[in-house]
Amino acid sequence: MILGIVAGFVGLVLVVLLAAYVVSIYNQLVSLRERVDQAKQNIDVLLKQRQDELRKLIDAAKEFMDHEEQVLTQLTEAREAAEQAESPAEQAAADQQVRQAMLDFEARAEAYPELRSQTNMLQFQERISEIESQIADRREFYNEAVTQNNTRIAQFPYVLVARQFGFEERELFEATAAETADVDVGSAFDDN
Repeated sequence: MILGIVAGFVGLVLVVLLAAYVVSIYNQLVSLRERVDQAKQNIDVLLKQRQDELRKLIDAAKEFMDHEEQVLTQLTEAREAAEQAESPAEQAAADQQVRQAMLDFEARAEAYPELRSQTNMLQFQERISEIESQIADRREFYNEAVTQNNTRIAQFPYVLVARQFGFEERELFEATAAETADVDVGSAFDDN
């Protein structure tokens, strides 16, 4: 009888320890998932800030560049595409479109000394450049969080808990082909 009580107590302790271990694994997976979500939200905040700055830049440039409608349209379309992007892949494509529009805008702005010297324009351009740098940093943090999440949910014994509770892999941010292509520096000097 005492042996049965001891065996029951040992069994109960093992079940409690196993349950505590499963709860610990579950909590770690939740923490990783929330870290990925937070990293994504941090990128979204910066994208929103960039959208606001682009809107201000476009408004400030309109008064000087009325006849450069194509450049302003391209910049506006790029801003709208970035607003509508949801997945990391869509955001990468939209970011490339914004960068190209900004390059075209800056090239056209060179022809307008009064525009280039306007304090607001310079501040907007500097602010957008700062935000672009912050976006790149946050994407690196996001990819790190996604990699940790994806690795953990594929490892044993985490995979058992992850499958049971529906934890899924997340999509990494990947640069577009245009962003990874070689830059032809010579062509930039040919335009002058």
